[in-house]
Amino acid sequence: MTCKIRKWEPADAKPLSAAICNKKVQDNLRDGLPYPYTERDGAEFIAAMLSADENDIFSFAITAEGKVVGSISASRQQNIHRQTAELGYYIAEEYWGKGIATQAVGQICRYVFDKSDIIRIYAQPFAHNAASCRVLEKAGFKYEGTLRNNAVKNGRVLDMKMYSLLKTEI
Repeated sequence: MTCKIRKWEPADAKPLSAAICNKKVQDNLRDGLPYPYTERDGAEFIAAMLSADENDIFSFAITAEGKVVGSISASRQQNIHRQTAELGYYIAEEYWGKGIATQAVGQICRYVFDKSDIIRIYAQPFAHNAASCRVLEKAGFKYEGTLRNNAVKNGRVLDMKMYSLLKTEI
């Protein structure tokens, strides 16, 4: 199954909320997202992404079969890390295991490296999220190490893995 990333549109709020209003999806994301995640939450997120500085936040809808099935973004870091971006993504559960995330990661990395001065993109999935680690590895990211006891999610202390892709590696 092939996917494309594209800029957000206001009409994407409903499918966005459907994709993220899933406990299994949210259990692999950082805290701060409301649950349940409503269409209004989606509309507010999309409005924020559409008004964000396009040189600092690279945010896209992930589409497959003509539908929004997830979200992907790379966020520029600050200070001495200003040419580094953190990658985040999720896919609706019914689209897991179809290669969509790997394709989307490749597409956003090429976009960010081509359109900005970013030289490094990194991601920090939970260590137990083997599927997300595989996505990054298949997209060419290198494993840099495990960040021990780096997060508290759902009352559990968790390790995270650090992966990165350099502009020179694409």
